[in-house]
Amino acid sequence: MSDDAGWPQAGLDPLRRLRVVAGASKHALYVEHHFDAAPDQVWAVAADLEGELPHIVPGLRSFTAERAADRRADDDRRTDDQLSEGRLSFRAVSVLGHRERFEVVLRPGWCLMQSRLLAGGMAAVPDGSGTRFAFFSAYRSPAGAALQWLRRPGARARGAALMAALQRRIDARSLPGAAPGAAE
Repeated sequence: MSDDAGWPQAGLDPLRRLRVVAGASKHALYVEHHFDAAPDQVWAVAADLEGELPHIVPGLRSFTAERAADRRADDDRRTDDQLSEGRLSFRAVSVLGHRERFEVVLRPGWCLMQSRLLAGGMAAVPDGSGTRFAFFSAYRSPAGAALQWLRRPGARARGAALMAALQRRIDARSLPGAAPGAAE
């Protein structure tokens, strides 16, 4: 019985979906901001995970896509269907040298990332003449509540700093002749 005729339909745009994911995550940092830039401009920066994410997320030194040949054969879970759905693997390295492998779903206006310890995501939707953008991060470990509690006092400032960094990267890419990832 797959006929849905007559049933109400509801859909969530990427930003609302991210709010749900962040709301379901325990102790998440969630920040939303309006940018006076077109959605494709904002998303071009946000979706450049290797080139831009380390410039936007404080404490992140690098975020590098793993190639199939770089992973152990017994850990290769990606299929052609997953690749077509935008599922990728990345290796994150913090400024302190901590390494974490992230599974990432990347689609237009939507990005969800998770490692064994962290979850995060980004979303962008048109908002008037600009773009509404959101970012969230949360700890996935049992100690996540305590860690998030320790991060809480500066959460608003960290969120504002993240959005300011994204604005600088958008502005840098908007300059004539600017190459992606080239501006600091």
